[in-house]
Amino acid sequence: MIKRLLIPTYGLLSYAVFLVSMIYAPGFFGNTLVSKSIDVGAASSPGQAFLINLQLIGLFAIQHSIMARQRFKQWWARHLPAPCQRSTYVLLTSLLLLLLFWQWRPIPVVVWSTSGIAAWLLVGLYWLGWVLVLASTHMIDHLDLFGLRQSFSALRGTEPLRPAFRTPLLYRLVRHPLMLGFLIVFWATPEMTTGHLLFAVVITIYILIALQFEERDLIAEFGATYQQYRERVPMLLPRVLRRTAAGRGGAVPDESRATASPPSGG
Repeated sequence: MIKRLLIPTYGLLSYAVFLVSMIYAPGFFGNTLVSKSIDVGAASSPGQAFLINLQLIGLFAIQHSIMARQRFKQWWARHLPAPCQRSTYVLLTSLLLLLLFWQWRPIPVVVWSTSGIAAWLLVGLYWLGWVLVLASTHMIDHLDLFGLRQSFSALRGTEPLRPAFRTPLLYRLVRHPLMLGFLIVFWATPEMTTGHLLFAVVITIYILIALQFEERDLIAEFGATYQQYRERVPMLLPRVLRRTAAGRGGAVPDESRATASPPSGG
């Protein structure tokens, strides 16, 4: 009984740390409501800031990617109770994100700056990105995604049901609306500094690479069902935008046939 109580308590604590990181994140990336943000903080030389920031992003990316892969899951299944695994992933990811917020070094050289209506539109787009992120987690299974369902299944002494493959709402438009929301958040800013641009470029490259591995795992798990889904639905860019770009003579990659998928975290 004690073990049954400890597991959901651990799950709740992990989720609480996640909430702290997610509450702080909009202020950090939007340079609002917080005293330490992506463009505001202790001064460092550009070279030192560049190296420190790359290391912080690297730590987050390595942990996030390795722990999301099936081989790692199979390995730690022998060392950690199954109901704790997702919560541990969420906890470590959140702690590394908080470390990034704490230790990030701004590089305030301005790359571009907007004002007036354009600035307000970008701010609105930024907050729309966060709405998309939050909504996407609830369109699939928020409790399962962050380990709470697994934790409380342990309290009841039951095995959590294996998630079924579903494509609700935004998942019918793009395969990874959660990642699309994050990309909007990272790029939609009325003033782009060198430090912000560094983060946006590196994390975008990471997301595009990570999606390749994520989709490989999804194909292994759901087989032909996911293959057919990939053929019908683009990865990140909705078809209406793709058609618009094509109509203007732009080259639009066929993302629906690319190997790609939220950070999903496996």
